Amino acid sequence: MRLIPIESIREGSYLARTIFDDNGRILLKEGIKLTSPILKRLKYIQIYSLYVQDDYSDIEIEDIIKPELRQKSIKIVKETFTSIERLQVQLQQSMSHSSKRLSLLKTQDEYFSSIYDLAQELIDNVLSNKSVLVNLVDIKSMDNYTYQHCVNVAVLALVLGIGLQLNKYELRDLCVGALIHDIGKVFVSKDIILKEGPLTKEEFMEIKTHSLRGYDYLRNVQNITSSSRMVVLQHHERQDGKGYPEGIYGEKINKLAKIVAIADVYDALTSDRPYRRAMLPNEAMEYIMGNASTMFDYNYVKAFSKVIVPYPSGTVVKLSNGDVGVVETTPLNFPLRPDVRIVKSLDKSKIGCLVKLVKELSVVISDIEYYV
Repeated sequence: MRLIPIESIREGSYLARTIFDDNGRILLKEGIKLTSPILKRLKYIQIYSLYVQDDYSDIEIEDIIKPELRQKSIKIVKETFTSIERLQVQLQQSMSHSSKRLSLLKTQDEYFSSIYDLAQELIDNVLSNKSVLVNLVDIKSMDNYTYQHCVNVAVLALVLGIGLQLNKYELRDLCVGALIHDIGKVFVSKDIILKEGPLTKEEFMEIKTHSLRGYDYLRNVQNITSSSRMVVLQHHERQDGKGYPEGIYGEKINKLAKIVAIADVYDALTSDRPYRRAMLPNEAMEYIMGNASTMFDYNYVKAFSKVIVPYPSGTVVKLSNGDVGVVETTPLNFPLRPDVRIVKSLDKSKIGCLVKLVKELSVVISDIEYYV
């Protein structure tokens, strides 16, 4: 299977991965033939990329967490965010009714208890995975982007945290913080959050308040640890001090927040948005590696590069010498130089040969091919 931008999908192709709707119900089942009306409908609901079956990359790409757990996670995060938004209105309306406020605050704590339970389930699922390598870009719908993004960031952060050998308590606080790192966006105008285009300077300044707003809100939530709250506050801080909200730098930034900062940017860059298409995983990885020590902690970026596979097995790539091949494996510590089996070349004798890019230093991957 391969992930292909929807405008590049040929009519008559077959869907390789089931698509779910906002409530976790099957929208399109794996194996369905993609017709022009179906593709048009998917564009209308703002799904811009699909996994399709093809003749060259027959490798089954598995999600690092179970599909049913992914859908459950998105649902819980969505319910938590939307419920907190409603609760804030109700709390303001009950300022003079202490008994009602206590009841609402108890309900609030219950929502965050479900986040804790979810975090533990995600940790157990990721730890049980035999190969803790991330090689899948999730398909997101625009309506559920924030919630899907939070789940992806949690999974990416967990994988990096495991690579950094965090203990079980740190992994729990990391996962909880990642799942709710954008909770402050419920206090930002919906018109700005859902805007289908680049933000104005004023709108961006408003968006930048979400980390502090989220942190201030969570200070009144009993079952969120200080470490998880720091993730919410500091996930947009930078190593060079040019981040926000406080402009702190280096070791002053909480280490769990540093992890989530990398996961947050990677998932954002590899996600389709109404105003721009997703970067390829290798481009996002190169961006993060290029910003090590400025935006991100150098040692954490180094660890991240070992658990992210920019070119998943089965990806069809074009090489700088003009040859086209299928990625078979990726050597540990060399994410941008996988082993490639040649399937198309002007030199017919090369077809079927395996090229190890870690040894062929004069050849690099120049592009990802959608059709051969």
